[in-house]
Amino acid sequence: MTAHLTWPDLTRRPRPDPDATVTYGPDSMHRVDVWRPDGAGPFPTVLMVHGGCWTTAIADRKLMNWVADDLRRHGIAVWNIDYRGVDRAGGGYPGTFADAALAADRLATDAAAFGLDPRRLVAVGHSAGAHLALWLAARHRLPAGSALATTDPLRIDHVVSLGGLPDLEATAARPDNGCGTDVIGRLVGRPGPGRADVYADTSIPRLLPLGVSQDVVGGVQDRIVPADMVRDYATRATAAGDAVRLTMIENTGHVELVTPDSAAWSHTRALIRAALGNAR
Repeated sequence: MTAHLTWPDLTRRPRPDPDATVTYGPDSMHRVDVWRPDGAGPFPTVLMVHGGCWTTAIADRKLMNWVADDLRRHGIAVWNIDYRGVDRAGGGYPGTFADAALAADRLATDAAAFGLDPRRLVAVGHSAGAHLALWLAARHRLPAGSALATTDPLRIDHVVSLGGLPDLEATAARPDNGCGTDVIGRLVGRPGPGRADVYADTSIPRLLPLGVSQDVVGGVQDRIVPADMVRDYATRATAAGDAVRLTMIENTGHVELVTPDSAAWSHTRALIRAALGNAR
């Protein structure tokens, strides 16, 4: 049996540093790291969203430093966002979602200052971050009465979902997922007056079709996000009318998806470059 990477296999490596950090709010998680290639720009840009089961104690944006550095070395800028997890004051609903939205929208404001090109933009999320990356791309589909609805969200035309958990209802019903089921209730909040359906503005299948092209990538041997969950979301999004390309990678677990020298990341980098080449 092939031994798959563990998180220490990645995090024990020397950790590269970003070129700048942007503050978008008062919490210590209200930060965005900017990774900028050499040269004048403007550069094609990845909006990156880390995972960690929507829980800050498990992971923050620094978990993505290695793949952010890899993209920087390949001429692609990275806007690597952070947000309050469900374990922090103000996290959960609406805070986690509102943080991600504020961090993403700040890209449009600061693009010129950092030589970023928001017309060539791809959102990339891993695990729980894939859910948030898809949600950011879906904000134009939020119900008008949602507390999360905004008038001019950052436009995202393509999302790369890596080992994602976009279907919150399915995740809450699957104790075999590596995040467990209790975290979903903490993320979406309790039903109440005026908000009987807590999934209507939080779970991606409820917002389909997104009108956004998607690369959905999963590891066949992923023990955190079972492969059938990845396939099921891709099937639902395709049936709803979205342009979705599903890639299931053999000999790949959860960590390989965001490890720079893995076959899975090499494939993902190619998908990102192709999507940026087709950007508006």
